Amino acid sequence: MNSPRHAKAEPVGANDNASCLKESYDLVIAGGGYVGLSLALAVRQASGLSILVVEPQAMERMRKDERASAVASAATRMLQSLGVWDAIAPDAEPIRKMEVTDSKLKDIVRPVLLTFEGGAKDGEPFAYMVPNGAMVGALGDAAKAAGVDVLEGHSVKDFIVDGSAVSLFLQSGETVGAKLLVAADGVRSRLRDLAGIHVNRFDYDQVGIVTTVEHERPHEGCAVEHFLPAGPFAILPLKGKRSSLVWNERTDDAKRLLAMDDFTFGLELERRFGKQLGALEEKGPRKGFPLGMVLARSYVASRFALVGDAAHGIHPIAGQGLNLGFKDVASLAEVIVEAARLGQDIGAFDVLERYERWRRFDVMQMGVTCDLLNRLFSNKSEVLRHVRDFGLGMVDRLPALKRMFIEEAAGNRGEVPKLLRGESL
Repeated sequence: MNSPRHAKAEPVGANDNASCLKESYDLVIAGGGYVGLSLALAVRQASGLSILVVEPQAMERMRKDERASAVASAATRMLQSLGVWDAIAPDAEPIRKMEVTDSKLKDIVRPVLLTFEGGAKDGEPFAYMVPNGAMVGALGDAAKAAGVDVLEGHSVKDFIVDGSAVSLFLQSGETVGAKLLVAADGVRSRLRDLAGIHVNRFDYDQVGIVTTVEHERPHEGCAVEHFLPAGPFAILPLKGKRSSLVWNERTDDAKRLLAMDDFTFGLELERRFGKQLGALEEKGPRKGFPLGMVLARSYVASRFALVGDAAHGIHPIAGQGLNLGFKDVASLAEVIVEAARLGQDIGAFDVLERYERWRRFDVMQMGVTCDLLNRLFSNKSEVLRHVRDFGLGMVDRLPALKRMFIEEAAGNRGEVPKLLRGESL
């Protein structure tokens, strides 16, 4: 384990609450996004363990995040179990139908090759589009109300494991102890590196352009995945006559598009979006994110565990990144709570190994699937185009196979943790 590097405390503003910290916690979570906060809330509600969440950003700033994420129906059941879905639901838009097309950019006609509709089970949509800010806000409020300590504007600078405890050195200059440290600090996790966990990494030479558009006609809860030679162009329904776009382009082309003035960008947008929903107007900020695959070789170390993007970053082609993170949360929370009830050490390596065994194959399978889909669809090969279009057409004609894909997208397949089944811990 790396030795601690002490850092000078940096000013964090009026909301600094470092002086209110306990000397020691059962669980410390580095990262206060929706993954870190949902883990804190789930464990706290079920066990009463003392928990600290350390988040570098101010929560108020995170509430203003205008991006949206696809939340599978299983994950919404977890949010319902945690008591936060009622606060999120007014801002959530159900995805009740999905259409898949495959064409060249210059093609005038884009035939729909595959349609998913009818929802998951019990009439629920197979996913919702949820604004990130609304989700973080609801989870943050609930975690604080449950007694979770949330330290905003700071980060975990270093840590060292010593027998039955881990010492964490915070940006504030404070030191706190814990039985277990969980890193939910994103795909570029510093703590993962400090723990000595290596990753398998692949760069797709693609950038995901994310923005929000307003259109003349209602989307009626329909999501569209246009497969284009440069990568998928996803149209995802939001509240009102608005849609979230996840637009994949080669890196050089994406830089050019992101630098365009609004009028020129709008023309390029319309070429890909089409005119099925009428006139378009860009409403959200335009941002670009480099796309790659990052898979941690291990999810746990001594008194240390990874969740969410810190453990895995996959291509967004199937919209499963956040949902994999929520599966991590549900699995790790169940393991921690069960260990605590049995009087076991929640940071013991054999306890953490249960979590790794539960999640590793599922994540690897989804990462490889998304990688293969991206390679199959993001190219200019006419031969591959005919092969994949034939395959999409076959799936569209086989109801049982379509139902399997819907259940997979909804998060209902495999060994589903209690929270994702809508059960309490």
